[in-house]
Amino acid sequence: MKFRTEIESISPTAKIDYSTKIFAVGSCFAQNIAQKLIQAKFKVNLCPTGILFNPISIATALTNFTHLNAVNIERIVTRGDSFVSLDSHSCLAQATLDDAISALNNAIATGHKALSEANCVIITFGTAWVYEHIATKSVVANCHKQPLSSFIRRRLSVEEIITTFTPLMEGILSDKHVIFTLSPVRHLSDGLTENSLSKATLRLAIAELCSRFNNADYFPAYEIVTDDLRDYRFYAEDLVHPSNQAIEYIWDKFSEVIFTERTKQLLPKVMKIVTAATHRPFNSTSREYKEFCHKQLEAAMAIEEVDFSDECAIFSQYSDKS
Repeated sequence: MKFRTEIESISPTAKIDYSTKIFAVGSCFAQNIAQKLIQAKFKVNLCPTGILFNPISIATALTNFTHLNAVNIERIVTRGDSFVSLDSHSCLAQATLDDAISALNNAIATGHKALSEANCVIITFGTAWVYEHIATKSVVANCHKQPLSSFIRRRLSVEEIITTFTPLMEGILSDKHVIFTLSPVRHLSDGLTENSLSKATLRLAIAELCSRFNNADYFPAYEIVTDDLRDYRFYAEDLVHPSNQAIEYIWDKFSEVIFTERTKQLLPKVMKIVTAATHRPFNSTSREYKEFCHKQLEAAMAIEEVDFSDECAIFSQYSDKS
């Protein structure tokens, strides 16, 4: 007897291993997956301009990184006592205008390097609902508590998303493995029916992009949460974000289909070493702990594909061979 509907098998066009350089951009769910990859010692860079929810703002960030576009001062606004760009997350807010310009330009330079070097780009769409700045007639990443009268709220069309992303797919992303995902986080502020319209719009756009470009795949994080797990116990207390248990489940599915066989074999060994490095003994000078650290050093050095510099620095302090 079956009590749940599992997602059908997924066959990506390319696989990730420990040599892959990954760039993750998009909604907070992109950061969840990126953080899991970072914990597992993959080479990952997060979008330096912060969380971005809508496709247009994601495309704007990728374009700015590609061309090293200097920050547009006209897009910088005040948020309380801080200065921040309408094209970035509030995490880049600074106390002065000069500091804000410097932080944004540094973020663009960092993004340029990370995106240029990446073999794989993970893009997570969060919402198709956008706020268009009336003065500049452009979509913003964040309203930053500006008067709502300064914006027009509208829903992107499927064609608008495709038209915006096509030059990127034909340009900077053409030689990279692109993994699109749709955030399972529900935007309740839009209302449930409008959230459904939003997610449907994004899913159709992703499907069309994947059909047009052979280097693009879709990983069904959205369907895993809404159709496979399909239960409020897999949501956090806000009933919007996936719970830690749900994120772990998605991570297991992601690992299963996206990683190479060699990488899947290495992953539990890698996580064992990473976890060991966080262990704090009652007596760090004991013979038992020194031997433990020495064994961890040997295990780390045996996996040449992974950079365990941080972990080895910890183990070396206490190894009985140090």
